[in-house]
Amino acid sequence: MTEVLQSLDSLNTRSEQEAPVHVQKLDKFGRAYATGKRKDAVARVWVRPGTGKITVNDRDVEVYFARPVLRLMINQPFQTAAREGQYDVVCTVSGGGLSGQAGALRHGISRALTFYEPELRSPLKKGGFLTRDSRVVERKKYGRAKARRSFQFSKR
Repeated sequence: MTEVLQSLDSLNTRSEQEAPVHVQKLDKFGRAYATGKRKDAVARVWVRPGTGKITVNDRDVEVYFARPVLRLMINQPFQTAAREGQYDVVCTVSGGGLSGQAGALRHGISRALTFYEPELRSPLKKGGFLTRDSRVVERKKYGRAKARRSFQFSKR
């Protein structure tokens, strides 16, 4: 019985410990690396201090993401963290379409920013940028035209 009480006491002391402290994670070049995902798209993102230049697959962000809505979406983590024009981003994206790739890039930038500056975690978490959007396309079922759509019915 005393062994059980001792183990319960040890559990109690563990719970009183403080929350884990997030530390800066950088590679040997002084960059923060993170992976972002959305639908079928995967973005590998490197963030380092700079002038605010974003390069996607060796192209400028204005060339790769021509639609202003997608560029606005990519810049949201910087606006939320009040760090516009302070970091250079180099990334490679693959898979999915442009919308999914922009979402993956936003997720990757948010994660990389938290690795570079751990104190930015709470505003980015409140904005919902650190949560991976898990919605993916539903698979096609046999006996159906698409995932849920039936073939056209004809009486004759």
